[in-house]
Amino acid sequence: MQNVDTINSGYIEKPTNYLTNGYTLKSWLLTKDHKRIAILYLIVISIFFLMGGLYAATIRLELLTPQSDMLETQTYNKVFTQHGILMIFFFLIPSIPAVLGNFFVPIMIGAKDLAFPRINLLSWYLYMIGGVLTLWALMQGGVDTGWTFYAPYSTTFSNSYVTAVGLGIFVNGFSSILTGLNLIVTTHTMRAPGMTWFRLPLFVWALYATSLVMILGTPVIAITILLLAVERLAQIGIFDPAIGGDPILFQHLFWFYSHPAVYIMVLPGMGVISELISNFSRKKIFGYEFIAFSSIAIAVFGFLVWGHHMFVSGQSIYAGLVFSFLTMVVAIPSAIKMFNWTATLYKGSILFDTPMLYALGFLGLFLIGGLTGLFLGSMGLDIHLTDTYFVVAHFHYVMVGGQVIAYLGGIHYWWSKMTGKMYSEFWGKISAMLVFVGFNLTFFPQFILGYQGMPRRYAAYPEEFQVLNIFSTAGASVLGVGLVMPVIYLTHSLIWGKDAPANPWLLPGLEWRIPSPPPTENFETTPIVTWEAYDFTEESGLDLESARNKNKVTV
Repeated sequence: MQNVDTINSGYIEKPTNYLTNGYTLKSWLLTKDHKRIAILYLIVISIFFLMGGLYAATIRLELLTPQSDMLETQTYNKVFTQHGILMIFFFLIPSIPAVLGNFFVPIMIGAKDLAFPRINLLSWYLYMIGGVLTLWALMQGGVDTGWTFYAPYSTTFSNSYVTAVGLGIFVNGFSSILTGLNLIVTTHTMRAPGMTWFRLPLFVWALYATSLVMILGTPVIAITILLLAVERLAQIGIFDPAIGGDPILFQHLFWFYSHPAVYIMVLPGMGVISELISNFSRKKIFGYEFIAFSSIAIAVFGFLVWGHHMFVSGQSIYAGLVFSFLTMVVAIPSAIKMFNWTATLYKGSILFDTPMLYALGFLGLFLIGGLTGLFLGSMGLDIHLTDTYFVVAHFHYVMVGGQVIAYLGGIHYWWSKMTGKMYSEFWGKISAMLVFVGFNLTFFPQFILGYQGMPRRYAAYPEEFQVLNIFSTAGASVLGVGLVMPVIYLTHSLIWGKDAPANPWLLPGLEWRIPSPPPTENFETTPIVTWEAYDFTEESGLDLESARNKNKVTV
Protein backbone atom coordinates (compact mmCIF):
# COMPACT_ATOMS: atom_id res chain seq x y z
CA MET A 1 0.00 0.00 0.00
CA GLN A 2 1.27 3.49 -0.82
CA ASN A 3 1.97 6.12 1.82
CA VAL A 4 -0.26 9.15 2.32
CA ASP A 5 2.06 11.63 0.55
CA THR A 6 2.10 9.44 -2.55
CA ILE A 7 -1.67 9.03 -2.37
CA ASN A 8 -2.44 12.74 -2.26
CA SER A 9 0.19 13.95 -4.68
CA GLY A 10 -0.70 11.45 -7.40
CA TYR A 11 0.80 8.19 -8.51
CA ILE A 12 3.89 8.82 -10.65
CA GLU A 13 4.97 5.31 -11.57
CA LYS A 14 2.71 3.32 -13.86
CA PRO A 15 2.87 -0.35 -12.92
CA THR A 16 0.81 -2.98 -14.65
CA ASN A 17 -2.86 -2.46 -13.94
CA TYR A 18 -6.00 -4.39 -14.74
CA LEU A 19 -6.39 -2.62 -18.10
CA THR A 20 -2.84 -3.35 -19.29
CA ASN A 21 -2.70 -6.93 -18.00
CA GLY A 22 -3.36 -8.48 -21.41
CA TYR A 23 -4.68 -6.80 -24.55
CA THR A 24 -6.20 -9.71 -26.49
CA LEU A 25 -9.93 -10.27 -26.86
CA LYS A 26 -9.46 -13.67 -25.24
CA SER A 27 -7.90 -12.08 -22.16
CA TRP A 28 -11.10 -10.06 -21.72
CA LEU A 29 -13.69 -12.71 -22.60
CA LEU A 30 -12.08 -15.29 -20.28
CA THR A 31 -11.08 -12.90 -17.50
CA LYS A 32 -11.86 -13.64 -13.86
CA ASP A 33 -10.89 -10.13 -12.72
CA HIS A 34 -13.95 -8.47 -11.18
CA LYS A 35 -12.87 -5.10 -12.58
CA ARG A 36 -12.69 -6.31 -16.17
CA ILE A 37 -16.03 -8.07 -15.82
CA ALA A 38 -17.49 -4.78 -14.56
CA ILE A 39 -16.18 -3.05 -17.69
CA LEU A 40 -17.74 -5.76 -19.87
CA TYR A 41 -21.04 -5.13 -18.12
CA LEU A 42 -20.61 -1.37 -18.56
CA ILE A 43 -20.19 -1.69 -22.32
CA VAL A 44 -23.18 -3.97 -22.90
CA ILE A 45 -25.48 -2.22 -20.43
CA SER A 46 -24.71 1.10 -22.15
CA ILE A 47 -25.79 -0.41 -25.48
CA PHE A 48 -29.09 -1.58 -23.98
CA PHE A 49 -29.60 1.86 -22.44
CA LEU A 50 -29.06 3.48 -25.84
CA MET A 51 -31.59 1.14 -27.47
CA GLY A 52 -34.15 1.71 -24.74
CA GLY A 53 -33.61 5.46 -25.10
CA LEU A 54 -34.27 5.32 -28.84
CA TYR A 55 -37.60 3.58 -28.15
CA ALA A 56 -38.41 6.32 -25.61
CA ALA A 57 -37.65 9.02 -28.20
CA THR A 58 -39.99 7.27 -30.63
CA ILE A 59 -42.78 7.28 -28.03
CA ARG A 60 -42.38 11.00 -27.38
CA LEU A 61 -42.33 11.83 -31.10
CA GLU A 62 -45.57 9.89 -31.60
CA LEU A 63 -47.23 11.78 -28.74
CA LEU A 64 -46.43 15.20 -30.21
CA THR A 65 -49.79 15.11 -31.97
CA PRO A 66 -53.17 13.82 -30.75
CA GLN A 67 -53.57 11.46 -33.70
CA SER A 68 -51.74 8.18 -34.13
CA ASP A 69 -50.08 9.47 -37.29
CA MET A 70 -46.49 8.24 -37.00
CA LEU A 71 -46.92 4.65 -35.84
CA GLU A 72 -49.73 2.17 -36.23
CA THR A 73 -51.43 1.36 -32.93
CA GLN A 74 -50.02 -2.15 -32.78
CA THR A 75 -46.52 -0.88 -33.57
CA TYR A 76 -46.86 1.72 -30.81
CA ASN A 77 -47.78 -1.10 -28.40
CA LYS A 78 -44.57 -2.89 -29.34
CA VAL A 79 -42.46 0.25 -29.00
CA PHE A 80 -43.50 1.08 -25.42
CA THR A 81 -43.29 -2.61 -24.46
CA GLN A 82 -39.78 -2.95 -25.81
CA HIS A 83 -38.71 0.31 -24.16
CA GLY A 84 -39.88 -1.04 -20.81
CA ILE A 85 -38.32 -4.49 -21.22
CA LEU A 86 -34.89 -3.20 -22.23
CA MET A 87 -34.76 -0.43 -19.66
CA ILE A 88 -36.01 -2.44 -16.67
CA PHE A 89 -34.61 -5.93 -17.15
CA PHE A 90 -31.41 -5.09 -19.03
CA PHE A 91 -30.44 -1.67 -17.67
CA LEU A 92 -32.08 -0.57 -14.43
CA ILE A 93 -31.83 -3.86 -12.53
CA PRO A 94 -28.22 -4.83 -13.40
CA SER A 95 -26.56 -1.43 -13.91
CA ILE A 96 -25.24 -0.41 -10.48
CA PRO A 97 -24.80 -3.91 -8.95
CA ALA A 98 -23.13 -5.37 -12.04
CA VAL A 99 -20.95 -2.37 -12.95
CA LEU A 100 -20.17 -0.30 -9.86
CA GLY A 101 -20.84 -3.12 -7.39
CA ASN A 102 -18.69 -5.60 -9.29
CA PHE A 103 -15.86 -3.11 -9.61
CA PHE A 104 -15.79 -1.49 -6.19
CA VAL A 105 -17.27 -3.76 -3.49
CA PRO A 106 -14.10 -5.94 -3.28
CA ILE A 107 -11.85 -2.85 -3.26
CA MET A 108 -13.98 -1.01 -0.69
CA ILE A 109 -13.77 -3.92 1.76
CA GLY A 110 -10.07 -4.60 1.15
CA ALA A 111 -10.43 -7.82 -0.89
CA LYS A 112 -8.51 -8.87 -4.00
CA ASP A 113 -11.55 -10.12 -5.91
CA LEU A 114 -15.08 -11.38 -5.45
CA ALA A 115 -15.58 -14.67 -3.66
CA PHE A 116 -16.45 -16.62 -6.85
CA PRO A 117 -14.61 -15.14 -9.86
CA ARG A 118 -15.74 -17.87 -12.30
CA ILE A 119 -19.37 -17.48 -11.25
CA ASN A 120 -18.95 -13.74 -11.74
CA LEU A 121 -17.87 -14.30 -15.34
CA LEU A 122 -20.72 -16.80 -15.81
CA SER A 123 -23.19 -14.13 -14.70
CA TRP A 124 -22.00 -11.86 -17.52
CA TYR A 125 -22.38 -14.64 -20.10
CA LEU A 126 -25.89 -15.41 -18.84
CA TYR A 127 -26.72 -11.72 -19.12
CA MET A 128 -25.44 -11.75 -22.70
CA ILE A 129 -27.40 -14.89 -23.61
CA GLY A 130 -30.59 -13.43 -22.14
CA GLY A 131 -29.99 -10.14 -23.93
CA VAL A 132 -29.33 -11.78 -27.30
CA LEU A 133 -32.50 -13.93 -26.99
CA THR A 134 -34.56 -10.88 -26.14
CA LEU A 135 -33.12 -8.77 -28.96
CA TRP A 136 -33.67 -11.60 -31.43
CA ALA A 137 -37.34 -11.77 -30.43
CA LEU A 138 -37.74 -8.00 -30.65
CA MET A 139 -36.21 -7.94 -34.12
CA GLN A 140 -38.32 -10.85 -35.35
CA GLY A 141 -41.62 -9.22 -34.52
CA GLY A 142 -41.54 -7.70 -31.08
CA VAL A 143 -43.87 -7.96 -28.12
CA ASP A 144 -47.05 -5.93 -27.63
CA THR A 145 -48.15 -6.94 -24.12
CA GLY A 146 -46.52 -4.18 -22.08
CA TRP A 147 -43.50 -4.97 -19.92
CA THR A 148 -45.84 -6.43 -17.27
CA PHE A 149 -46.97 -9.32 -19.58
CA TYR A 150 -50.47 -9.33 -18.07
CA ALA A 151 -52.42 -12.54 -18.65
CA PRO A 152 -54.57 -13.69 -20.36
CA TYR A 153 -53.55 -11.36 -23.20
CA SER A 154 -49.91 -12.50 -23.03
CA THR A 155 -50.83 -16.20 -22.78
CA THR A 156 -53.72 -16.49 -25.22
CA PHE A 157 -54.43 -13.48 -27.40
CA SER A 158 -51.06 -11.96 -28.28
CA ASN A 159 -49.46 -13.27 -31.48
CA SER A 160 -46.07 -11.72 -30.66
CA TYR A 161 -42.84 -13.32 -29.45
CA VAL A 162 -43.84 -13.46 -25.79
CA THR A 163 -42.27 -16.86 -25.09
CA ALA A 164 -38.90 -15.94 -26.61
CA VAL A 165 -38.69 -12.66 -24.69
CA GLY A 166 -39.79 -14.47 -21.54
CA LEU A 167 -36.97 -16.97 -22.05
CA GLY A 168 -34.47 -14.12 -22.41
CA ILE A 169 -35.67 -12.54 -19.16
CA PHE A 170 -35.67 -15.98 -17.49
CA VAL A 171 -31.99 -16.54 -18.36
CA ASN A 172 -31.10 -12.98 -17.39
CA GLY A 173 -32.65 -13.62 -13.97
CA PHE A 174 -29.98 -16.22 -13.21
CA SER A 175 -27.36 -13.56 -13.91
CA SER A 176 -28.92 -11.38 -11.19
CA ILE A 177 -29.03 -14.28 -8.74
CA LEU A 178 -25.35 -15.12 -9.28
CA THR A 179 -24.32 -11.48 -8.90
CA GLY A 180 -26.29 -11.18 -5.65
CA LEU A 181 -24.83 -14.43 -4.30
CA ASN A 182 -21.30 -13.26 -5.06
CA LEU A 183 -21.76 -9.89 -3.37
CA ILE A 184 -23.26 -11.43 -0.21
CA VAL A 185 -20.57 -14.08 0.22
CA THR A 186 -17.81 -11.57 -0.51
CA THR A 187 -19.15 -9.11 2.07
CA HIS A 188 -19.41 -11.84 4.72
CA THR A 189 -16.11 -13.60 4.19
CA MET A 190 -13.53 -11.33 2.55
CA ARG A 191 -13.47 -8.10 4.54
CA ALA A 192 -10.00 -6.81 5.43
CA PRO A 193 -8.81 -6.93 9.05
CA GLY A 194 -10.45 -4.09 10.95
CA MET A 195 -13.25 -3.70 8.36
CA THR A 196 -16.12 -4.39 10.75
CA TRP A 197 -19.74 -4.27 9.67
CA PHE A 198 -20.07 -0.72 10.99
CA ARG A 199 -16.99 0.43 9.14
CA LEU A 200 -18.37 -0.73 5.80
CA PRO A 201 -19.14 2.01 3.27
CA LEU A 202 -22.90 2.51 2.99
CA PHE A 203 -22.62 1.59 -0.69
CA VAL A 204 -21.68 -1.93 0.42
CA TRP A 205 -24.63 -2.04 2.84
CA ALA A 206 -26.97 -1.01 0.01
CA LEU A 207 -25.57 -3.66 -2.35
CA TYR A 208 -25.88 -6.27 0.41
CA ALA A 209 -29.58 -5.45 0.90
CA THR A 210 -30.10 -5.43 -2.87
CA SER A 211 -28.46 -8.84 -3.19
CA LEU A 212 -30.88 -10.30 -0.64
CA VAL A 213 -33.80 -9.13 -2.78
CA MET A 214 -32.14 -10.50 -5.93
CA ILE A 215 -31.72 -13.95 -4.45
CA LEU A 216 -35.14 -14.17 -2.80
CA GLY A 217 -37.25 -12.37 -5.39
CA THR A 218 -35.86 -13.32 -8.78
CA PRO A 219 -36.91 -17.01 -8.58
CA VAL A 220 -40.53 -15.86 -8.25
CA ILE A 221 -40.52 -14.00 -11.57
CA ALA A 222 -38.65 -16.92 -13.14
CA ILE A 223 -41.40 -19.34 -12.06
CA THR A 224 -44.08 -16.88 -13.23
CA ILE A 225 -42.54 -16.59 -16.70
CA LEU A 226 -42.19 -20.37 -16.86
CA LEU A 227 -45.88 -20.80 -16.03
CA LEU A 228 -46.78 -18.17 -18.63
CA ALA A 229 -44.83 -20.12 -21.27
CA VAL A 230 -46.46 -23.41 -20.22
CA GLU A 231 -49.94 -21.95 -20.60
CA ARG A 232 -49.07 -20.31 -23.90
CA LEU A 233 -47.51 -23.43 -25.43
CA ALA A 234 -49.62 -26.20 -23.85
CA GLN A 235 -52.89 -24.32 -23.21
CA ILE A 236 -52.99 -25.53 -19.61
CA GLY A 237 -55.31 -23.33 -17.56
CA ILE A 238 -53.13 -21.36 -15.17
CA PHE A 239 -53.93 -17.70 -15.80
CA ASP A 240 -56.57 -17.67 -18.57
CA PRO A 241 -60.11 -17.91 -17.08
CA ALA A 242 -61.45 -19.28 -20.36
CA ILE A 243 -59.57 -22.53 -19.71
CA GLY A 244 -59.82 -22.61 -15.92
CA GLY A 245 -57.05 -20.20 -14.94
CA ASP A 246 -56.95 -17.13 -12.69
CA PRO A 247 -55.53 -13.85 -14.12
CA ILE A 248 -55.30 -12.33 -10.62
CA LEU A 249 -52.85 -15.12 -9.70
CA PHE A 250 -50.50 -13.81 -12.40
CA GLN A 251 -50.68 -10.30 -10.95
CA HIS A 252 -49.92 -11.57 -7.44
CA LEU A 253 -46.89 -13.53 -8.65
CA PHE A 254 -45.66 -10.77 -10.94
CA TRP A 255 -45.89 -7.96 -8.40
CA PHE A 256 -44.53 -10.09 -5.56
CA TYR A 257 -41.27 -9.90 -7.49
CA SER A 258 -41.68 -6.65 -9.37
CA HIS A 259 -42.24 -4.39 -6.39
CA PRO A 260 -39.09 -5.67 -4.63
CA ALA A 261 -37.45 -5.24 -8.04
CA VAL A 262 -38.10 -1.52 -7.65
CA TYR A 263 -35.74 -1.68 -4.67
CA ILE A 264 -33.24 -3.76 -6.66
CA MET A 265 -33.19 -0.74 -8.93
CA VAL A 266 -33.19 2.10 -6.40
CA LEU A 267 -31.37 0.71 -3.32
CA PRO A 268 -27.97 0.63 -5.06
CA GLY A 269 -28.58 4.20 -6.15
CA MET A 270 -29.21 5.16 -2.53
CA GLY A 271 -25.87 3.60 -1.65
CA VAL A 272 -24.12 5.72 -4.27
CA ILE A 273 -25.84 8.85 -2.96
CA SER A 274 -24.67 8.10 0.59
CA GLU A 275 -21.09 8.04 -0.69
CA LEU A 276 -21.48 11.28 -2.62
CA ILE A 277 -23.32 13.26 0.06
CA SER A 278 -20.84 12.42 2.80
CA ASN A 279 -17.65 12.69 0.79
CA PHE A 280 -18.52 15.90 -1.03
CA SER A 281 -19.75 17.49 2.22
CA ARG A 282 -16.46 16.56 3.96
CA LYS A 283 -18.49 15.18 6.86
CA LYS A 284 -19.13 11.80 8.39
CA ILE A 285 -22.59 10.67 7.33
CA PHE A 286 -25.27 11.65 9.84
CA GLY A 287 -26.84 8.58 11.47
CA TYR A 288 -24.66 5.93 9.80
CA GLU A 289 -26.36 3.01 11.58
CA PHE A 290 -29.85 4.28 10.74
CA ILE A 291 -29.01 4.54 7.03
CA ALA A 292 -27.38 1.09 7.05
CA PHE A 293 -30.34 -0.62 8.72
CA SER A 294 -32.86 1.37 6.65
CA SER A 295 -31.44 -0.39 3.58
CA ILE A 296 -32.17 -3.76 5.16
CA ALA A 297 -35.63 -2.53 6.24
CA ILE A 298 -36.47 -1.44 2.70
CA ALA A 299 -35.42 -4.86 1.39
CA VAL A 300 -37.65 -6.62 3.97
CA PHE A 301 -40.72 -4.39 3.66
CA GLY A 302 -40.40 -4.46 -0.13
CA PHE A 303 -41.74 -8.03 -0.09
CA LEU A 304 -44.89 -7.02 1.82
CA VAL A 305 -46.43 -4.27 -0.32
CA TRP A 306 -47.01 -5.85 -3.75
CA GLY A 307 -50.79 -5.63 -3.41
CA HIS A 308 -50.87 -1.85 -3.75
CA HIS A 309 -50.49 -2.44 -7.50
CA MET A 310 -53.79 -4.35 -7.44
CA PHE A 311 -56.30 -2.02 -5.75
CA VAL A 312 -58.55 -2.11 -8.84
CA SER A 313 -57.97 -5.78 -9.70
CA GLY A 314 -60.78 -7.15 -7.58
CA GLN A 315 -58.76 -8.20 -4.54
CA SER A 316 -60.42 -7.95 -1.13
CA ILE A 317 -60.94 -4.41 0.15
CA TYR A 318 -59.54 -5.56 3.50
CA ALA A 319 -56.38 -6.81 1.79
CA GLY A 320 -56.21 -3.44 0.09
CA LEU A 321 -56.34 -1.68 3.47
CA VAL A 322 -53.45 -3.78 4.76
CA PHE A 323 -51.36 -3.14 1.65
CA SER A 324 -52.13 0.57 1.81
CA PHE A 325 -50.94 0.71 5.42
CA LEU A 326 -47.76 -1.23 4.63
CA THR A 327 -47.09 1.13 1.71
CA MET A 328 -47.05 4.03 4.15
CA VAL A 329 -44.75 2.07 6.47
CA VAL A 330 -42.20 1.31 3.75
CA ALA A 331 -41.87 5.05 3.18
CA ILE A 332 -40.32 5.42 6.67
CA PRO A 333 -36.85 3.93 5.95
CA SER A 334 -36.67 5.94 2.71
CA ALA A 335 -37.57 9.07 4.67
CA ILE A 336 -34.83 8.25 7.20
CA LYS A 337 -32.30 8.30 4.38
CA MET A 338 -33.59 11.62 3.04
CA PHE A 339 -33.51 13.28 6.47
CA ASN A 340 -30.04 11.93 7.24
CA TRP A 341 -28.62 13.02 3.89
CA THR A 342 -30.04 16.50 4.48
CA ALA A 343 -28.57 16.59 7.99
CA THR A 344 -25.20 15.57 6.55
CA LEU A 345 -25.32 18.54 4.19
CA TYR A 346 -26.03 20.92 7.07
CA LYS A 347 -22.88 22.90 7.90
CA GLY A 348 -20.87 20.75 5.52
CA SER A 349 -18.08 22.10 3.34
CA ILE A 350 -19.77 21.23 0.08
CA LEU A 351 -17.93 20.68 -3.19
CA PHE A 352 -20.16 21.29 -6.21
CA ASP A 353 -18.31 18.89 -8.49
CA THR A 354 -20.21 16.91 -11.12
CA PRO A 355 -20.97 13.85 -8.91
CA MET A 356 -22.37 16.12 -6.19
CA LEU A 357 -24.65 17.88 -8.69
CA TYR A 358 -26.13 14.49 -9.55
CA ALA A 359 -26.51 13.70 -5.84
CA LEU A 360 -28.37 16.96 -5.18
CA GLY A 361 -30.54 16.30 -8.24
CA PHE A 362 -31.32 12.86 -6.82
CA LEU A 363 -32.57 14.40 -3.55
CA GLY A 364 -35.08 16.59 -5.34
CA LEU A 365 -36.29 14.07 -7.90
CA PHE A 366 -36.52 11.11 -5.54
CA LEU A 367 -38.42 13.26 -3.03
CA ILE A 368 -41.09 13.99 -5.65
CA GLY A 369 -41.15 10.35 -6.73
CA GLY A 370 -41.51 9.11 -3.16
CA LEU A 371 -44.24 11.57 -2.17
CA THR A 372 -46.31 10.84 -5.28
CA GLY A 373 -46.00 7.14 -4.42
CA LEU A 374 -48.04 7.86 -1.30
CA PHE A 375 -50.84 9.14 -3.55
CA LEU A 376 -50.84 5.83 -5.41
CA GLY A 377 -50.69 3.91 -2.14
CA SER A 378 -53.99 5.49 -0.99
CA MET A 379 -56.87 3.38 -2.27
CA GLY A 380 -59.28 6.22 -2.96
CA LEU A 381 -56.82 8.27 -5.02
CA ASP A 382 -55.39 5.20 -6.71
CA ILE A 383 -58.76 4.35 -8.25
CA HIS A 384 -58.68 7.70 -10.04
CA LEU A 385 -54.98 7.59 -10.96
CA THR A 386 -54.51 3.93 -11.97
CA ASP A 387 -53.38 3.40 -15.56
CA THR A 388 -52.90 7.13 -16.19
CA TYR A 389 -49.80 9.15 -16.93
CA PHE A 390 -49.59 9.97 -13.23
CA VAL A 391 -48.26 6.43 -12.73
CA VAL A 392 -45.81 6.88 -15.62
CA ALA A 393 -44.49 10.11 -14.10
CA HIS A 394 -44.20 8.62 -10.59
CA PHE A 395 -42.37 5.56 -11.89
CA HIS A 396 -39.86 7.62 -13.86
CA TYR A 397 -39.23 10.03 -10.98
CA VAL A 398 -38.28 7.03 -8.84
CA MET A 399 -36.40 5.06 -11.49
CA VAL A 400 -34.80 7.71 -13.69
CA GLY A 401 -34.80 10.48 -11.11
CA GLY A 402 -33.48 7.96 -8.60
CA GLN A 403 -31.51 5.11 -10.08
CA VAL A 404 -30.32 6.60 -13.37
CA ILE A 405 -29.27 9.89 -11.77
CA ALA A 406 -27.42 7.96 -9.04
CA TYR A 407 -25.79 5.71 -11.65
CA LEU A 408 -24.52 8.75 -13.56
CA GLY A 409 -23.29 10.27 -10.31
CA GLY A 410 -21.45 7.05 -9.46
CA ILE A 411 -19.91 6.74 -12.93
CA HIS A 412 -18.56 10.31 -12.71
CA TYR A 413 -17.42 9.82 -9.11
CA TRP A 414 -15.42 6.66 -9.81
CA TRP A 415 -14.51 7.29 -13.47
CA SER A 416 -10.97 8.40 -12.68
CA LYS A 417 -10.43 5.30 -10.54
CA MET A 418 -11.84 2.94 -13.18
CA THR A 419 -9.96 4.41 -16.15
CA GLY A 420 -7.04 6.39 -14.73
CA LYS A 421 -8.22 9.44 -16.70
CA MET A 422 -9.87 12.72 -15.71
CA TYR A 423 -12.89 14.05 -17.60
CA SER A 424 -13.89 17.67 -18.20
CA GLU A 425 -15.62 19.07 -15.10
CA PHE A 426 -17.07 21.89 -17.19
CA TRP A 427 -18.93 19.59 -19.56
CA GLY A 428 -19.83 17.27 -16.68
CA LYS A 429 -21.61 20.08 -14.86
CA ILE A 430 -23.40 21.26 -18.02
CA SER A 431 -24.57 17.70 -18.66
CA ALA A 432 -25.81 17.23 -15.09
CA MET A 433 -27.85 20.44 -15.24
CA LEU A 434 -29.33 19.52 -18.65
CA VAL A 435 -30.35 16.10 -17.32
CA PHE A 436 -32.04 17.66 -14.28
CA VAL A 437 -33.90 20.35 -16.26
CA GLY A 438 -34.80 18.03 -19.13
CA PHE A 439 -36.05 15.34 -16.80
CA ASN A 440 -38.40 17.68 -14.94
CA LEU A 441 -39.69 19.20 -18.15
CA THR A 442 -40.34 15.70 -19.51
CA PHE A 443 -42.12 14.06 -16.64
CA PHE A 444 -43.65 16.75 -14.41
CA PRO A 445 -46.32 17.61 -17.04
CA GLN A 446 -47.29 13.94 -17.00
CA PHE A 447 -48.47 14.26 -13.39
CA ILE A 448 -50.95 16.87 -14.59
CA LEU A 449 -51.92 14.83 -17.63
CA GLY A 450 -52.56 11.78 -15.46
CA TYR A 451 -54.60 13.66 -12.90
CA GLN A 452 -56.69 15.13 -15.73
CA GLY A 453 -57.38 11.60 -16.93
CA MET A 454 -55.04 10.86 -19.83
CA PRO A 455 -54.57 7.06 -19.93
CA ARG A 456 -51.13 5.58 -20.51
CA ARG A 457 -50.25 3.24 -23.38
CA TYR A 458 -52.43 5.07 -25.94
CA ALA A 459 -51.00 6.40 -29.20
CA ALA A 460 -53.93 8.82 -29.67
CA TYR A 461 -55.43 11.20 -27.13
CA PRO A 462 -57.92 14.12 -26.91
CA GLU A 463 -56.65 17.44 -28.27
CA GLU A 464 -56.82 19.21 -24.88
CA PHE A 465 -53.81 17.16 -23.74
CA GLN A 466 -51.54 18.23 -26.62
CA VAL A 467 -49.87 21.28 -25.03
CA LEU A 468 -48.57 19.31 -22.04
CA ASN A 469 -47.43 16.51 -24.33
CA ILE A 470 -45.45 19.03 -26.40
CA PHE A 471 -43.77 20.25 -23.20
CA SER A 472 -42.98 16.63 -22.32
CA THR A 473 -41.47 15.88 -25.73
CA ALA A 474 -39.42 19.11 -25.65
CA GLY A 475 -38.11 18.10 -22.23
CA ALA A 476 -37.21 14.66 -23.59
CA SER A 477 -35.07 16.39 -26.24
CA VAL A 478 -33.16 18.31 -23.55
CA LEU A 479 -32.85 15.15 -21.45
CA GLY A 480 -31.55 13.24 -24.45
CA VAL A 481 -28.82 15.82 -25.07
CA GLY A 482 -27.85 15.68 -21.39
CA LEU A 483 -27.57 11.88 -21.51
CA VAL A 484 -25.58 11.78 -24.76
CA MET A 485 -23.01 14.32 -23.59
CA PRO A 486 -21.33 12.00 -21.02
CA VAL A 487 -20.80 9.42 -23.75
CA ILE A 488 -18.85 12.04 -25.71
CA TYR A 489 -16.71 13.65 -23.00
CA LEU A 490 -16.06 10.42 -21.08
CA THR A 491 -14.95 8.72 -24.29
CA HIS A 492 -12.83 11.79 -25.07
CA SER A 493 -11.20 11.50 -21.65
CA LEU A 494 -10.04 7.94 -22.40
CA ILE A 495 -7.85 9.25 -25.22
CA TRP A 496 -7.02 12.84 -24.37
CA GLY A 497 -7.86 13.10 -20.66
CA LYS A 498 -5.24 13.93 -18.04
CA ASP A 499 -3.84 11.06 -16.01
CA ALA A 500 -5.73 10.70 -12.74
CA PRO A 501 -3.98 10.71 -9.36
CA ALA A 502 -4.81 7.94 -6.92
CA ASN A 503 -7.04 10.21 -4.85
CA PRO A 504 -8.38 13.10 -6.98
CA TRP A 505 -11.25 13.89 -4.57
CA LEU A 506 -9.02 13.65 -1.42
CA LEU A 507 -11.18 11.04 0.33
CA PRO A 508 -10.48 8.44 3.03
CA GLY A 509 -11.97 5.27 1.50
CA LEU A 510 -9.87 2.22 0.62
CA GLU A 511 -10.53 2.59 -3.11
CA TRP A 512 -8.70 5.94 -3.00
CA ARG A 513 -5.56 4.41 -1.46
CA ILE A 514 -4.54 2.40 -4.51
CA PRO A 515 -3.37 3.65 -7.93
CA SER A 516 -5.71 4.76 -10.70
CA PRO A 517 -6.50 2.52 -12.50
CA PRO A 518 -6.19 -0.25 -9.88
CA PRO A 519 -3.64 -3.08 -10.10
CA THR A 520 -4.94 -6.49 -11.08
CA GLU A 521 -4.75 -7.73 -7.48
CA ASN A 522 -6.11 -4.45 -6.05
CA PHE A 523 -3.75 -4.37 -3.05
CA GLU A 524 -0.06 -5.35 -2.81
CA THR A 525 -0.67 -6.41 0.78
CA THR A 526 -3.94 -6.85 2.64
CA PRO A 527 -4.85 -3.47 4.17
CA ILE A 528 -5.59 -3.10 7.88
CA VAL A 529 -8.46 -0.71 8.55
CA THR A 530 -8.09 1.41 11.68
CA TRP A 531 -10.43 4.31 10.84
CA GLU A 532 -14.20 4.68 10.76
CA ALA A 533 -16.21 5.00 7.56
CA TYR A 534 -16.29 8.57 6.17
CA ASP A 535 -13.61 9.61 8.67
CA PHE A 536 -12.31 13.10 7.87
CA THR A 537 -10.05 13.21 10.94
CA GLU A 538 -6.32 12.66 11.33
CA GLU A 539 -6.96 8.98 12.18
CA SER A 540 -7.97 8.26 8.59
CA GLY A 541 -4.47 9.12 7.35
CA LEU A 542 -5.92 11.75 5.00
CA ASP A 543 -4.02 14.95 4.25
CA LEU A 544 -6.58 17.23 5.90
CA GLU A 545 -4.87 20.46 4.86
CA SER A 546 -5.14 19.56 1.18
CA ALA A 547 -8.71 18.40 1.68
CA ARG A 548 -9.68 21.67 3.35
CA ASN A 549 -8.01 23.71 0.62
CA LYS A 550 -10.17 21.92 -1.96
CA ASN A 551 -13.38 22.94 -0.16
CA LYS A 552 -15.31 25.69 -1.84
CA VAL A 553 -18.60 26.44 -0.09
CA THR A 554 -19.69 26.01 3.53
CA VAL A 555 -23.41 25.84 4.31
